Amino acid sequence: MTLNFPLVSMKTLAAACLTGSALMASQAMAQTTINLGYNGAPDPDKNAVHVFAENLKTLVEEKTDGDIQLRLFPNSTLGEEQERMEQTMSSPMLNIASFAGVSPIADEIFVSAIPFLFDDFEAARTFFDEGSYWEEVENVVKERAGIEMLAVVEEGGFLAFTNDEKPISHPDDFEGLRFRAMDPSQVALYESFGASGTPIPWTEVYMALRTGVADGQMNPPMYIILGSLYEVQDYLTLANIQYSNQFLVGNSQMMESWEEETRNAFMEAVTEANQQAREHNESQVEERIAYLEEQGMEVIRPSEEDLTAFRDIGQPAYLEWLKERNIDQRWIDMALEDAGMSDLLD
Repeated sequence: MTLNFPLVSMKTLAAACLTGSALMASQAMAQTTINLGYNGAPDPDKNAVHVFAENLKTLVEEKTDGDIQLRLFPNSTLGEEQERMEQTMSSPMLNIASFAGVSPIADEIFVSAIPFLFDDFEAARTFFDEGSYWEEVENVVKERAGIEMLAVVEEGGFLAFTNDEKPISHPDDFEGLRFRAMDPSQVALYESFGASGTPIPWTEVYMALRTGVADGQMNPPMYIILGSLYEVQDYLTLANIQYSNQFLVGNSQMMESWEEETRNAFMEAVTEANQQAREHNESQVEERIAYLEEQGMEVIRPSEEDLTAFRDIGQPAYLEWLKERNIDQRWIDMALEDAGMSDLLD
């Protein structure tokens, strides 16, 4: 839902930030109020990321006895993805970033979006909480940018397709349609189904759909509600093709400046807030789908045969795209093994 920006410029900036001055470190040590920026409105009924942020604020202040206090900045008020990641690399702050925010630093993160990698919430959570692939992603982001990957935050369920042209139940139905993409990986996915994809920032999605710049888009039901996309989209296809998530990240120097007791208390708060947000999110999925149906959207639930067609086309095309992006095969192998999909290994 956010802007894309060049990989080279972010990596260059990351290298520069890693040589930051002692002044920044001393500022982090003195910092007691930490800014937390993220996308979307401060509405717990529409924004699962805001639910997580509110829970985190309460728990951090409680568990650190007020030593650390969070100031929340929803609605991208600290800037779009690029600006917030730059701020996180160079100053003491927290940020909830999407793929478009993290991928310019570590495009290996795209591996975690292989279509149909997870059957359900439990499988996805185990993958990110316990897998060796994700541990390696955390390591390279810290090494390259001085940023700690602190939590994988659910943003409203699995991804669904919407459009205003026709019901989509099978990949063949995509032929000739134009879709808004969040990042290059989504463009590759649309093209494998016979559609075209154009990166459009989240803040411009509603107008792009309304004016016909794009016929459709892909997001979990929560974001369809958050963006009022049901006003300009007629059809909702529950293909559940990818797990929808963002990433809590924090400045490494800031966190290393904290005493061990404070850091441990902070991480306890992160874990507890994430668990609360996950439970809230999963409990709301069917209710959100029902709401979209009440708003006039036609809900399409593809058959097992149609879902197999999506998988048989989408997975190989996406894996080929990862290779074309020169992502080392070992990242793909680790992720597939963690997801219990070793049958897809070369």
